[in-house]
Amino acid sequence: MPAQAVHFKVDLNIHEGELAVFENTAKAMIAATQKEPGALGYEWYLSGDRKSCRLLETYQNAEAALAHCTGPVVRDLVPKLLESASVSGFEVYGDPGVQASAMLAGFGAAIFKFWRGLV
Repeated sequence: MPAQAVHFKVDLNIHEGELAVFENTAKAMIAATQKEPGALGYEWYLSGDRKSCRLLETYQNAEAALAHCTGPVVRDLVPKLLESASVSGFEVYGDPGVQASAMLAGFGAAIFKFWRGLV
């Protein structure tokens, strides 16, 4: 079986009056994630009222997901992002591996391992 992609879906509520700070941090996170090998998608969607955001992330495989989880985006920029927003939902699709699974569960992520479908 070929290596499976790993997907993250993160829902965020932006704190009142913090949209500009949130936007600047998101831009820094995008720039840093673009440099990560195996990062295939990093898409931010903002609600019409600009109070909530959904981040969709795609990594080539478990190794790329772990590199992201242990790299500067998560280590340095996620804490900064959480000064201007809170996580309201976090789901992972695919198998991020043992180490990344433990880290992601610590962030409150529900992990859904691949079951069936086209690969």
